[in-house]
Amino acid sequence: MPHHSKNPETVALHAGYRSDPTTGAVAVPIYQTTSYQFDNTEHASNLFALKELGNIYTRIMNPTTDVLEQRVAALEGGAASLALGSGQSASALAIQNIAQVGDNIISSTDLYGGTWNLFANTLSTMGIEVRFVDPKDPQAFAHATDEKTRAYYAETLPNPKLCVFPITEVAEIGNKYGVPLIMDNTACPVLCRPFDHGASIIVYSTTKYIGGHGTSIGGLVVDSGNFDWEANADRFPMLNKPDASYHGAVWTEAVKPLGPIAYILKMRVTLLRDLGAAMSPFNAFMFLQGLETVALRIREHSKNAAMVADFLKSHKEVANVIYPPHHTDKVQLERTNKYLSGGNGGLVGFELKRGAEGGRAFIDALEMHYHVANIGDSRSLAIHPATTTHSQLTSEDQIASGVTEGYVRLSVGIEHIDDIIKDLANALAKVS
Repeated sequence: MPHHSKNPETVALHAGYRSDPTTGAVAVPIYQTTSYQFDNTEHASNLFALKELGNIYTRIMNPTTDVLEQRVAALEGGAASLALGSGQSASALAIQNIAQVGDNIISSTDLYGGTWNLFANTLSTMGIEVRFVDPKDPQAFAHATDEKTRAYYAETLPNPKLCVFPITEVAEIGNKYGVPLIMDNTACPVLCRPFDHGASIIVYSTTKYIGGHGTSIGGLVVDSGNFDWEANADRFPMLNKPDASYHGAVWTEAVKPLGPIAYILKMRVTLLRDLGAAMSPFNAFMFLQGLETVALRIREHSKNAAMVADFLKSHKEVANVIYPPHHTDKVQLERTNKYLSGGNGGLVGFELKRGAEGGRAFIDALEMHYHVANIGDSRSLAIHPATTTHSQLTSEDQIASGVTEGYVRLSVGIEHIDDIIKDLANALAKVS
């Protein structure tokens, strides 16, 4: 990469690839193939035995996907990453890689509705307990920790509460107990680098801001390489005891010649191999296109969102605006300033005085904003979470996650700000 730059605008364009060695192509090719020719039987044997890394089958590894993995790992300052078929699969495999029947993880209550369902319901059927704690008090993570705790989990900028998570505070608690902190950084790539604040693992839904155009579903798990799995061997037997699914490999020992990537390599050659949640090469190509401009887009998203929040704050139909700099809590404002150094993101929430009726009327009156279950598109999006993304939650769980009946979530796009506000103003006029 030119000059070994650490600037995200440059890293997103150059990390992991310069040109195709055969053709000289500057754009990363789409390697639309299932399998790869081995040089000879020894080469094949070495690949399967992990004596060397290389392509075996696209379910496990693909040259197009490899560039995306390298590029995002470089962007986050991590050791390695793994591309997956969706953000949900990234969250699930990040946990399943170190937790099994009888284990538990501790999660922030401030979660995207899909993650809440995964944790509260699906993981429990697999014998993995999820203990939810309020991140307002970081010590809640310590109080919930026991000898079976395998990870802490949180969102940097949780959707829909938009209260920035105390990364350093909880990471330091994790260091005390030997528990890694997994951060979902989907809502604020570039704006925050969780590894710089002590997190051990990052997960992404690449569907959102990294892709940026609403064309492809995908996810990523990034390994910092900084967590000492061996020093906490009793807590992580899946990494420190012989793995029967891979000829008795002890992952923390087997990968030492390859670098501090025991966590991510185990995920690749066991969970991805066995569960098959692979990202397609074409989708990897699409995410590479989005990644090239993510630093520029997120800047515009943040600028427009700030102006939208200011507009909504003074509107007579709006009871409350949920946006990081608009929180009245002093501690929360300090966390916003500490962790969102590059801007406050493109998400804005607000509560309508007319509750659920007002929320529905507002959504139905929008003309430019798309009514879709997504965030992070270049175009502006809006949704009423209580009746959509969070509708499977109980009313109590909805409130715990920050969803009231009148709550509307905006994913502010990069259209001209005058057009965004005009559409919002016209829709609000029809609510009254």
